[in-house]
Amino acid sequence: MPDVQFSPDILARLRAGDRRYDERAYLFVLAAIEFLQTKLPARRHVSGAELSWACRDFAVRQFGLLAPDVLGYWGVRRTDDFGRIVFTLVRAGLLSTQPADREEDFAAVYEFAQAFGEPYAWEGVAALTAGAPYPDEV
Repeated sequence: MPDVQFSPDILARLRAGDRRYDERAYLFVLAAIEFLQTKLPARRHVSGAELSWACRDFAVRQFGLLAPDVLGYWGVRRTDDFGRIVFTLVRAGLLSTQPADREEDFAAVYEFAQAFGEPYAWEGVAALTAGAPYPDEV
């Protein structure tokens, strides 16, 4: 994830909405939305379930085996937390919703222990086995 921060005004609006999450959790969800949009044939509105799974995939891509620990450190421990974050971003004016969207659309989409405990192919392994140099060899 790029090293990005919210302006003090935006951060104040987010904190006024919900103080339980680290600023980086909000930035992560915004980055996960963009990650998901790049995977779609055309930009479109996405469901709570789609975004929850995109958050899982993006976290694994960014943090590997530490994904659930990083998210947990930020206060994100269930898919419901993604919903709270999204709707806090909506109330802060950073995202918009469709009339049928509800925070509950994110409820229990998956269990973190199971979703992050499944084996997955880490992209770093593919790069190393393809002969990519180690960072200190560049």
